[in-house]
Amino acid sequence: MSSQPPPPPSSPPSPEGQPVEVREVSGLSARAIAFFVLAILLLVFMLENTKEAKVHLFFWHLNLPLWFVIFGCALAGAILWEAFGAVRRHRRRKARKETRAKN
Repeated sequence: MSSQPPPPPSSPPSPEGQPVEVREVSGLSARAIAFFVLAILLLVFMLENTKEAKVHLFFWHLNLPLWFVIFGCALAGAILWEAFGAVRRHRRRKARKETRAKN
């Protein structure tokens, strides 16, 4: 018995007869990976900051766990990020449609 791994499957030939490089793709985009890494970092940061914090917002004065304040700020930032991105995409689509209409 041989202890060597089996050879990789051969590449299927292209229409021209040349071998085609076969790549395996994980299915996760760089954006998804970055999201998961940042989510894990945020979770660790929240778990490390569990003390109470005084929050003064307009006329409200609250004592909240610091992790809750951190999560709320991160959530508000994510919502604003997506909202501004949606406005930007809308403006770009509108400008592209106007450009196509002129041509």
